[in-house]
Amino acid sequence: MNHGLEVLEPGLLATVQDLGRPGLAAIGVGVSGAADRGALRLANRLAGNEEDAAAVEVTLGGFAARALRDLTVVITGATCPVSIDGRGAATNTVLRVPSGSVLRLGMTSKGLRNYVAVRGGVAVEPVLGSRSTDVLAGLGPEPLRAGTVLPVGPPPSEWPPIGFAPVREPPADELMLGVMAGPRDDWFAEGALATLLGSRYEVTAQSNRVGIRLDGPALPRVRDEELPSEGMVAGALQVPPSSRPTLFLADHPVTGGYPVIAVVVAADVDKAAQARPGMRLRFTLLKRRG
Repeated sequence: MNHGLEVLEPGLLATVQDLGRPGLAAIGVGVSGAADRGALRLANRLAGNEEDAAAVEVTLGGFAARALRDLTVVITGATCPVSIDGRGAATNTVLRVPSGSVLRLGMTSKGLRNYVAVRGGVAVEPVLGSRSTDVLAGLGPEPLRAGTVLPVGPPPSEWPPIGFAPVREPPADELMLGVMAGPRDDWFAEGALATLLGSRYEVTAQSNRVGIRLDGPALPRVRDEELPSEGMVAGALQVPPSSRPTLFLADHPVTGGYPVIAVVVAADVDKAAQARPGMRLRFTLLKRRG
């Protein structure tokens, strides 16, 4: 293992992420991991890493790092300008970063999160089997800051058959997400689910890796008693007393006490993780319970 990348500018938030800590909910530990798991997997495949190798997750761009040795990197996810020593570079393709060179990601124009995979993987010490930073639980490495030096593991012995991938840009203004109803849609007033499905909800600035707070038409309840805490999953649309839903993401709590009116299907949670403040979300029902 060698030191490979020195963070110069972390941007709004930069963390180390892999595919998380599955299977530990019974002891109160959430999965965490990359918010856009598909983008992380793609970056690692192009770099020749295992899909669950750790990379850097960058929120809204503004990230810069110096290579402490010759590195091979891949950047996926949101649309943003990329440069190496001031020369433009591309996303979704293999990039060579010579020792001493500075890799820079500008501010994102579409989407929210980028993934910077380094061939060999970011090799910080794992915690409970994962190198991911869980911002809610405080597990894993601290969020990156200027001066953080990230070790990089040994490069894989083989290269992947392709060095780039054509990827559609994230939408700029509106996003459609598939949901399944429930499990607590019966706690809401008649027509609440129809309101959710027929309305646009705006992503607010009070959003992070834990979840996306949405603003839009109220989803009133018909049952006001306390709901015993029950398990939560990424994609759950939990409705607190404000009657506006929160869409849980990677660092969601393991349990919650507010009713869940619907759940975004796993295939669309990655899309939700790229939703920027001000973007509008719409929901379409894919399957009813029972």
